[in-house]
Amino acid sequence: MRFSNAYIPAGAYWSSPFSKWQGSLSTLHPVKMAADVTVKGLARAGIEAKDLDGLVFGWTVPGKRIFYGGPWIAGLIGAPDISGPMVSQACATSAASLALAAAQLEAGSDETTVVITADKCSNGPHLYFPNPAGPGGKGDGEDWVWDNFSFDPWAKNSMIETAENVAKEAGITREQMDALTQHRYEQYKAGLESGFQKRYMLTPYEVKPGRKVIATLESDEGVFATSPEGLSKLRPMLPDGTITFGSQTHPADGSAGMVVTTKAKATAMSSDGTPAQVCSYGTARVEKGFMAKAVVPAAQRALKAAGIGIQDCKVVKTHNPFAVNDIFFARELGIEAESMNNNGSSLIFGHPQGPTGARLIAEGIEEAKMNGGGHVLFAGCAAGDTAAAVVLKV
Repeated sequence: MRFSNAYIPAGAYWSSPFSKWQGSLSTLHPVKMAADVTVKGLARAGIEAKDLDGLVFGWTVPGKRIFYGGPWIAGLIGAPDISGPMVSQACATSAASLALAAAQLEAGSDETTVVITADKCSNGPHLYFPNPAGPGGKGDGEDWVWDNFSFDPWAKNSMIETAENVAKEAGITREQMDALTQHRYEQYKAGLESGFQKRYMLTPYEVKPGRKVIATLESDEGVFATSPEGLSKLRPMLPDGTITFGSQTHPADGSAGMVVTTKAKATAMSSDGTPAQVCSYGTARVEKGFMAKAVVPAAQRALKAAGIGIQDCKVVKTHNPFAVNDIFFARELGIEAESMNNNGSSLIFGHPQGPTGARLIAEGIEEAKMNGGGHVLFAGCAAGDTAAAVVLKV
């Protein structure tokens, strides 16, 4: 899918800090948290709610009353006259939400759309489904977060099994995963030390579930200090496996968003007059049980739609729930795995699901700006052996 007139104003993208599950953000309602983050993000970008024509709200973990999510969040951000679709596409939610906003604009619908993404892996709901045919009429239950991490009803396996399948087929070793995990941690640490995250992150962020501020986050909460010695001591998660707790991401909570509008409006809204163009979007699905492989064809489709190759990308950002994802991706596309994901990635700072990609896209835009502009590729896998990718130009 190719776009020609969808732009993100410079500075009109933001993210809360991410917090480990059961951390400081676990007390907040996801819709209210997303509204608070969006209000702060719009204010920092100098954009008023009255200037918005529509919204796209991306989420994957239900919260109470989220049935009303779109209209509710519109009211909470001060735009009660607008609404828009809600998107739930597992880990590809951010990319799909951005693509939908761009497609609506290209089709002549809403000209200025705010994309809002939020999720809390903490306190995921316990669902009960009536089943009159069950023994004694007993219903069926589901722990939304735990059960869906653990079992794909089509492929009949867990997410970590998909990563192990790719590692085995591609001959990717634990030593290679641990080495890249350490490198990803050093990249994130360098971003912290340089102040990179402050270019887009809303900090300090006050956690205020009621009238009282109960915590203030200056940066991400719950990032694990990583060392080669520490990684080597961890046991594999599965018997005879290669992936440890260290070489996979951790579930988290957070919110991120951005504004999508026309070139003329984006230029006027941009803090420095140079908006980022949304060039293309691609999706893909691969064989059962090989989720990490899907990132490659998704990226290739987005690159083809944009009319460029991977060598034309100044910045590459990936959602990498497992280190094996990046090793396989880099091999297949002929680039160095170490060259990707400068300043941070979800492998290290955590994965709230819905907002993960939006934060990575913000990081990609900022890194490109620091390096004089150029194309940005974001790509990441998602549940069901799928993936999505977006190409932007700064």
